[in-house]
Amino acid sequence: MIDLSHNENKIHCVSNFQDLVTTPFHDEINAICWTRKLTGDFSEIIDKVELTGNIATIEPAELRELKLSEQGQLAREILLQDLKILKGHGGSPILNVISYYDRDDTYPFFSTDVYSFHVDRSPIPVDTFLCTYYSESSEILPNSQATQKVLIPEIRNELKKLYRGPDEGFESFLSEYFFDLHYQAKPDACAVSLGLGNLWRLAVDHPESLVSPCVHRAPKEKSGQSRLLMIC
Repeated sequence: MIDLSHNENKIHCVSNFQDLVTTPFHDEINAICWTRKLTGDFSEIIDKVELTGNIATIEPAELRELKLSEQGQLAREILLQDLKILKGHGGSPILNVISYYDRDDTYPFFSTDVYSFHVDRSPIPVDTFLCTYYSESSEILPNSQATQKVLIPEIRNELKKLYRGPDEGFESFLSEYFFDLHYQAKPDACAVSLGLGNLWRLAVDHPESLVSPCVHRAPKEKSGQSRLLMIC
């Protein structure tokens, strides 16, 4: 179950893929969830994939070749179907086994990796789709419970020290290095876990968007346990 007690009307739930992709974002709604309870053993998929680095991408052909138990086969069919419907919608879904993401330690006062609350940006109208099938799931945060980091005085002052250019170019600098995409949770913020098996569509910052982009982040992985995630 998804805890929507702190949703603030930002999330809309649907019961099928068609509604997921056709329901418009509007007013305060910038996240749409196709709530699902999936069957099958998704951990078996992870166990069968060779992980040589911190992230491995599973191609459909590789997924089909895996020798799996009956429960593993059920999980595989769901994964193949999700890949198919997202591709049919015009997307480019990627299925990943994730041990961990690379951390950004370039600026100690300002991390820009995916563990930081952030929004996605695109020059063209797109949405972000994602689903966690195993282990820890991503989180979203109502926009009213987040502050854009570049607006926090002490952080902004540190960024100005980095920039050292003319005042009129500062905002472009923030955008060029993606600083303006990141947010800090307010002290009383309540993030919403996206749960397992649910397929989400999140609003992106693009020129034609009518709503605020959805603030989200990747979870801290459990030690020794990889995640199985589809993102598009």
